[in-house]
Amino acid sequence: MSIRLIALDIDDTLLDSTGKILPSTKKALQKALKQGIKVVLCSGRPLPGVEPFLKELKITGDEQYVVTYNGSVVESVTGNVVAEAGLSNDVYRQIDTYSKKHGIQYNVLDRKGEIYTSNHNVNRISVIQAWENNAGILIREPEEMPMDFSIVKGIFVGETEDLNQAQAGVQQEFGVKNYVVRAANNFLEVMNASVNKGLGLEKLANSLNILPEEIMVFGDEQNDIPMFDFAGQAVAMGNSAKIAKEHASYVTDSNDRDGIAKALEKLLYN
Repeated sequence: MSIRLIALDIDDTLLDSTGKILPSTKKALQKALKQGIKVVLCSGRPLPGVEPFLKELKITGDEQYVVTYNGSVVESVTGNVVAEAGLSNDVYRQIDTYSKKHGIQYNVLDRKGEIYTSNHNVNRISVIQAWENNAGILIREPEEMPMDFSIVKGIFVGETEDLNQAQAGVQQEFGVKNYVVRAANNFLEVMNASVNKGLGLEKLANSLNILPEEIMVFGDEQNDIPMFDFAGQAVAMGNSAKIAKEHASYVTDSNDRDGIAKALEKLLYN
């Protein structure tokens, strides 16, 4: 069965280690687009943080889509929502309380991609995150926000070793009623229990009448595993986490060594 949709994680997959799209990747994906294959970026970022790459790849219009906030929002690249699910004000306050009690920095994102935290000494990871998403950082206590203020996701941020030590506690506190995932070394995310990248991709595929076996996905981290388990063809980058490779049907070269182009040439264009 032919591939009708290619879904790609962004950081360390679509982008090389310098944060750029390789010329080989751009050429291979534009070839897919010309063949009528949908190219869907699937990321923990909000739409504003994805838009520069959509523009570079020339992915435009109401009939092209993205899966953002790690599956919490499925929308067209023009912002028309297919599906979304966020977190309540109570969970937002719970995240804030946990951050203060355990000394772990955090931030939360609303539907517009704005970043909020009550941490006054903002972690460098949050600063990088805000820059990547074309957003500022708003320092607010929960009491300063409306009682109906809701978020799309919460993120505990920090150095790798700090989050390694914090992960079990966060999972225990939030994992029963929410989806908790280590999105990258510096991000431990809390989201609605009904979302992940795989479920987001499934909702999009159903809306487009595309079967799982007609989908090829690329990724490198734990939060990409639900996509790997859903799609017919799951490609892990050579630089992927070991656990991601274990869920892949094919392991390509790294994000610095034309991994996407090589996989598409072998699996799709040969």
